[in-house]
Amino acid sequence: MQLATIDVLVVVAYAIFIFALAQWVSRDKAGAGPKNTTDYFLASKNLPWWAIGASLIAANISAEQIVGMSGSGYAIGLAIASYEWMAALTLLIVGKFFLPIFLRNEIYTMPQFLERRYGPSIRTLMAVFWLALYVFVNLTSIIWLGSIAVTKVAGVDQNIALVVLGAFALLYQLKGGLKAVALTDIVQVTLLVLGGLIIAYLTLGELGQGAGLVAGFARLTRELPEHFEMILSRDNPHYMDLPGLSVLIGGMWIANLSYWGFNQYIIQRALAAKSLAEAQKGVLFASFLKLLMPIIIVLPGIAAVVLAPGLAKPDEAYPTMMRLLPTGLLGLVFAALVAAIIASTASKINSIATIFTLDVWAKFKRRPSAAEDGAVDDSRLVLVGRVAAMVATVIAILTARPLVGSSEQAFQFIQEFTGFFTPGITVIFLLGLFWKRANEAGAIMAAIASVLLSWGFKLLLPGLPFMDRMGLVFLIALALAVGASLATPRRDDRDTIVTGDVRYATSAAFNVGALALVLILVALYATFW
Repeated sequence: MQLATIDVLVVVAYAIFIFALAQWVSRDKAGAGPKNTTDYFLASKNLPWWAIGASLIAANISAEQIVGMSGSGYAIGLAIASYEWMAALTLLIVGKFFLPIFLRNEIYTMPQFLERRYGPSIRTLMAVFWLALYVFVNLTSIIWLGSIAVTKVAGVDQNIALVVLGAFALLYQLKGGLKAVALTDIVQVTLLVLGGLIIAYLTLGELGQGAGLVAGFARLTRELPEHFEMILSRDNPHYMDLPGLSVLIGGMWIANLSYWGFNQYIIQRALAAKSLAEAQKGVLFASFLKLLMPIIIVLPGIAAVVLAPGLAKPDEAYPTMMRLLPTGLLGLVFAALVAAIIASTASKINSIATIFTLDVWAKFKRRPSAAEDGAVDDSRLVLVGRVAAMVATVIAILTARPLVGSSEQAFQFIQEFTGFFTPGITVIFLLGLFWKRANEAGAIMAAIASVLLSWGFKLLLPGLPFMDRMGLVFLIALALAVGASLATPRRDDRDTIVTGDVRYATSAAFNVGALALVLILVALYATFW
């Protein structure tokens, strides 16, 4: 497929607009950019709820979601939507129970929380892990899948697409930091949602053959009933990817709690809130947006089974469905897709810079982070963050093809690989938040056990679904962490996290919204069980 001239002009105009907007919103009252680490990494701790909610979704919904999850919809069906719908419920838990502690203690990064709660060793260990994961798994996946979409739709050489996507995302956030990313994400998310809804509308219309959207959806459910099973049975060929009830009461909770509650590039938006109430409104807003995502992402992938059977790879489903769009509108929706890729890439780059600067560089230079000591040269820390961002982007571009290019379903590859680490991460943070007796020995035990047990079970029990493996490893790592903590001395002198005066009460609006969301989820699962 080749973009028409008008489509190219729409995409170029959008790119210029969003780049200019990012630089404009990130300026201070004097017209300059961010001057210190609070400005650059946490948007001056002044984000409103709508920016938090939109930015959470923009950071999350990128190429690995749009292209990758749509590909899983093509291969597996609606069951893959559990990642979205269960995430909506997880966000409510994060808003009610995790954010009050993080914001009360003025946490800037997740490794910083670990040091204040446990000690310096676990902070360094997890900072290095997150940097490796973000650069070699997440960032590479985003730009690789994004390049597939650009190549499929615009006919651009994939190597060129890789470089352009990475470079634009880097430049987009390089000057303005998190503020540039978060305050433009409302534009990105609006365009993403509208573009996705248009594709869903056109695909259902094509399936309905003039009889309407309902007829199109009915055709899908009639011709592809196996693609509308939310809870897969053991005889389903994709049971290994989504093992039945584990998506509701098992390992998916481990993945979701780790991703939405303890993942720097996600939680960083909420940490930059004006207040706790504002952060909670933001995550509630994001929860409702998550309910829409399967319509925008998964449904076009399922439709492609009928409209474009025999694709070389499932990950080609979403870009292929874009061929239904007329000239002009194709450019706008393609801009929406690129917007999602750029927004998530920029968010990831900013979080890599944040962790490297505040949790690695500042520490090994024997300087406290500026989050903890105003005497540090903030301008130098911001410069280090920018250099780290550039280096990470170059590495991701160079390693994307060998690391991700060989995967059949990139979304499932990401989930399984990160699943080696998420059980330990979830144990460390849950104990750190809610059990004062937990210590650094227990935290390190959980981190090491998570990796070793995950690899061991994968080799010894190849028939065990990775989601069940995550649940099993979580329980064992939890027991080992508790045992190690009880067997070693308490180090209260290291624990500076205050929880005694934290209030978990939420506003009436949050409670009503949460109840409405739960009822919607119950209705969805009851319908598609």
